[in-house]
Formats: sequence, structure tokens, C-alpha cells
Amino acid sequence: MPLSKLQFKPGINTEVTPYTNEGGWLDCDKVRFRFGFPEKLGGWVKYTSQTFAGVCRSLHAWVASDNSKYMGLGTHLKFYIEEGGSYNDITPIRLTTTNTATFSAVNGSTTITVTDAGNGVILGDSVTFSGASGLGGNITADILNQEYVVASVVDPNNYTIEASVSANASDTGNGGGSVIAEYQINIGINTVVPGTGWGAGTYSRGTWGSAATTVAGGGSLRLWGQDNFGDDLLFNIRDGAIYYWDKSLSLSSRGVALTSLSSSAPSVARQIMVSDRDRHVLAFGCNPFGSSTQDKLLIRFSDQESLTDWEPTATNTAGDLLVGVGSEIIAAVETRREIIVITDESVHSVQFIGPPFTFGINQVSTGITIVGPNAAVAVNDLIFWMGRNRFYVYDGQVNVLPCTVRDTVFDDFDLTQGEKTYAAINSEFGEVTWFYSSNGASVNDKYVTYNFVEKVWYYGTISRTAWIDRGIKDYPVGAAPNGYLYNHENGLDDDGSPMTAYIESSPIEIQDGESFALIRRLIPDISFLNSASGASKEATFTLKAEDFPGTGYTRSYASTVTDTDTQDFVRLRGRAVGLRVESTNLNMTWRLGSPRIDIRQDGRR
Repeated sequence: MPLSKLQFKPGINTEVTPYTNEGGWLDCDKVRFRFGFPEKLGGWVKYTSQTFAGVCRSLHAWVASDNSKYMGLGTHLKFYIEEGGSYNDITPIRLTTTNTATFSAVNGSTTITVTDAGNGVILGDSVTFSGASGLGGNITADILNQEYVVASVVDPNNYTIEASVSANASDTGNGGGSVIAEYQINIGINTVVPGTGWGAGTYSRGTWGSAATTVAGGGSLRLWGQDNFGDDLLFNIRDGAIYYWDKSLSLSSRGVALTSLSSSAPSVARQIMVSDRDRHVLAFGCNPFGSSTQDKLLIRFSDQESLTDWEPTATNTAGDLLVGVGSEIIAAVETRREIIVITDESVHSVQFIGPPFTFGINQVSTGITIVGPNAAVAVNDLIFWMGRNRFYVYDGQVNVLPCTVRDTVFDDFDLTQGEKTYAAINSEFGEVTWFYSSNGASVNDKYVTYNFVEKVWYYGTISRTAWIDRGIKDYPVGAAPNGYLYNHENGLDDDGSPMTAYIESSPIEIQDGESFALIRRLIPDISFLNSASGASKEATFTLKAEDFPGTGYTRSYASTVTDTDTQDFVRLRGRAVGLRVESTNLNMTWRLGSPRIDIRQDGRR
């Protein structure tokens, strides 16, 4: 018989049975499709050798007027501005006390008890001391006068920190001097534990009436919104305060509450945004002017080109809008022509219309869902997002996005951690990727990608919690739970370690009717172009045979194919055959073509 070409449809399809998907791909990891053919993903390397504290859930890059490149980075513990590979802690201060903090130590212990009435700390908070004179022995002024993380909460007035040295018998003082204690904003939750009522959230987490020392169910994940206002940065805790960082005050300055600059500014918001077209600051899900009560459907906007003027008057363009359908705004995404606001059940378009109303709002769709605030992303005038059981696209109207891996994704999706889902753009390859938490993982450990150029789906395992596309940065940048940022599409490996990439097909019938067939020869078609010089350019081709649908593969043959191999002799019998291609070597990449197999009829049993 002549050689039979193994040609597969692009993309992964798990929505039908393997036999129905004959001629298609069934499974993959760290593989993308380009021009209809699968290839290994690009690699990634550390953005910088420095680490940040906490799990990053927000990234925003911008260029200042002096060409300085900055990146805002919000974690559940801190907020940083990255510049030149260094992380500068600009976490706002919520409380400063003067001449009230005292210290006590126990001989032989590194634990120091701090007494400071009404400090409001919870376990893991950061506090910086200055002006202390030391305790008289090993616990010197230099030991005390630095930043500490709260190690435990004793009661509302007392907490402990851990020093770098042990106290000795001479450490009997109380710190003396004029002690200034600067308490940073309370840390947030990193993992949501479902629960309500007694014991949920931060309620009842210490002695009667004490502050919380741990975080349990019922709380909200610490998420950040951010956008630059010219050279400066606006950022906010979701359902919390809005903060402002002034570039002119240098990277050593911290963010300050916007309400400290303007009494008319919102004191709470779900998300903050600066409109690119008209230079208004918009706060979504905020408190109305003249009230401190949050309205999760209210949108307020400042006067044009102003951070501080939020009071609507006849002589400015400040104002507000109310979303009419839904119970809360989940996400707002800006395109080139409008801002799309997604609630828990509707989609609205907000557009700049000029005086006297400034902005107008129109309902676009109802009956939709979205899994989290970061699950939507804009590509030019398109917006893609992940719902609770399907994907959506907005292109002037809202449509369900056909997905060939829907059941595979949502059957293994942890909805309790849905707020962690992060939508990412990789514009170089026309990809929208959602990083999400699978069942039992409690961290983003998997991804699903829609290639809007090829109009195909694929998925795999990579742990990323936030992302920005290339542009201001030379490469796409992804944040990992280990405290590092990574430059993606840089190199061929997993930060210097081998990357396992594979793709596997559905079965293809190789002989019609009752007869079996014998595969005698494999002609591989794979390119190792762009692999590093000296790399072992090889991949494992595995042919798998089965006799009947549903029985699974019962026989297989694996062959290591190099860049010089032209054929491999095989002996494999069955009615259908599947192909798996896998690589595990360093400094190597590949792209699959159309392999061929040599088959002949081999009887009925």
C-alpha cells in the first residue's frame, strides 16, 4: 500500500468522542498552533533575580515623560513599583503612632512583644519603627529601627515580632526614645475559603474582641486595580480605598489615600481607570458623592484632567452613572472606542459623549456570567472573557465563543477560586490565555488558550497569577506564585530547566471493514529549526494502536526522532492508530508537519 499521510485538524477538541474526532488532536501541554500545525511554546526566564513578597494579582506598565519605564505590582501583602529590575515598596501607611510603642524581650529569645494601644494589626502585617533607643543588650537601636512582619497578635494592644538576634539578660528596657511606628495597610487574603457566619472571614479569630490573626472563609481575595495618570499612578484595593503615587516624590515615597488630597474623591471603589480618550478618572462600584456607603453599581468620574475634582458642578465635567442591571460591577475593560462594564449578569457600554452629560451608558446584553474581575481582556475593539461555564466575546455585541475544550476546562475548574482567574494577551501569536485554578489546587496551575487568529483552542499547565503583554516591555511578563516575574517567549526552556511539551491525536482508522492493518514504517516530519546550537534535537514519536472504539490503546511503539532521521521501521497492528509527539530536552524547540506511515492489510484477527 502507498504511504498514508497523517493530517490533523488544528486545535484541541475534547467535546466529542475520540473516534468522532478522527483526524483531530485530543490532548496537549505547552504546545501552540501556528499556520494550522502544532509547535512547542516559547520558553521563559526570570525578569529579575529579585523577588517580591506575596502573590501578585495585578501588573501595569507605563512610560513616564522622561522615558523612565515603570511597572506597578500588587500582591496580597504589598504594593510595589518596579523600575530597572528593582522592586520599590510603596505600600500605603494606614496608621502612624508616636511615643506610644514600647518593647519587651525575654532572655534567650528572638521574640519581642510590642505594646501599642489600638494598633489594629493582623497576622502578617508590616510595621516600621524609628526613633527607638534599644533595650540595653543585644537588642540595639539598629535591631529595632527597621521594618518587621507581625508574627502573632496577643490582644488589641500587643503583638510580637521576631528579631534577628536573641535577647540577653541586659535587654530589660522598653525601647526608650521617641518611637514612631508606621503601620502599613492590612494584608489581604490569598486563598478564599468558602464560609459565612460565626468564625468566617476575620470574625472571631483571636481572644474576645481582638483583631484577627488568621483569615478564614467568607473574605474577599486581595485584588488591585491600577492605571497611570500621566507620570503618576492610581491604584486601589478592590472594595477598598484608592491610592495615589506621585513620581515627582521619588520611588522612596509611598502611596497616599486619594481622599487625603480631595474630600470629594471616592473613599471606596471596586476598580479605578483613567480614560485614554478624554482623560477622566473613573471609579467603578464606589460610594456616591456626599455618602460613605458603597454602591457596587455606581460609576463616578472626575473632572477632565483632574485627580481631585469629583464634585459635579455646572462648570466641570465630573459626574456619575448607575448601571441598571445586575447586583455588582465585576469588571470594566477599555477598548479604543468605549469602556465595557460587566456586571454579574449584564454588559453595558460606556462612551464619552461630551457636555453636558460627559459619558453615556447603554445596555448591550443580559444573562451572562464572568468568573472574576481579571477574567476579561481587550484586544483592539474585541473583549474576551471567561464565564462560569462558557466563554464570551464582545465585538459590538455579546456572543458565546464556541469552545472545543469547554468540558475539559470547566469540569476541572475550582469556582471557589474563580477570582484568581487571569486573562492574558500574547499579541505576537494572536492568543488569549486564561490562567486558572483547577480543582484542589488553590493556585493558578492550568491555562486554556484561544487563538483568535487560527480560531482554535489548546491548554496545558503553567502557574501564572498576573500578566502583561509585550509593548512597553520587550517580552510578555508573567507573575508566578514563587515571587518571581518571568519574561515569556524568551529562550526555549522553563527558566533553564527542561520543558516537557507534548501533543496527542485522536485515533485514526487505518483499515476499513473487518480487517486489521500492520504499520511497517514511520516517516517523521518535524522541524527543529531555531533550536540552540549543540542542543539534542530530538522528539519522541509514539504510535498507539487500538482494535475497537472505547477499548483504549493496547499496543504502542515509541521512536526517538532526531533532525537527521528519515524513517523508522515499525511493527504495530490494529484498526486505528494515534500519534503522540513529546520533547523533554534543553535548548530545543520543534514544529510538527505531516508524518506518514506505511501500512498493509493484515487479516481479520
